[in-house]
Amino acid sequence: MKTTLYIQNLKCGGCANTITKNVSSIDAITEVSVNVEENSVSFDYPTEEKLIEVKEKLKVLGYPEDGEANSLGSKAKSYVSCAIGKMS
Repeated sequence: MKTTLYIQNLKCGGCANTITKNVSSIDAITEVSVNVEENSVSFDYPTEEKLIEVKEKLKVLGYPEDGEANSLGSKAKSYVSCAIGKMS
């Protein structure tokens, strides 16, 4: 199944690199694509459990789904993730 999630705190290519690397590392998740202009990430997943796992991974990285609480902690995590993505 293919889905697109709209996320918060996505600012640049560094963020996109971090998201792509981390989401792609989840077993059975394929075709990961990040669109910075639309604040979205698209991917293929086999089960509902894997979809939930991706959402949790994004939240941990500082990119919660649109409509979820966007705490100061999430924003700070996204800046760190962004910087790491720019360096890799």
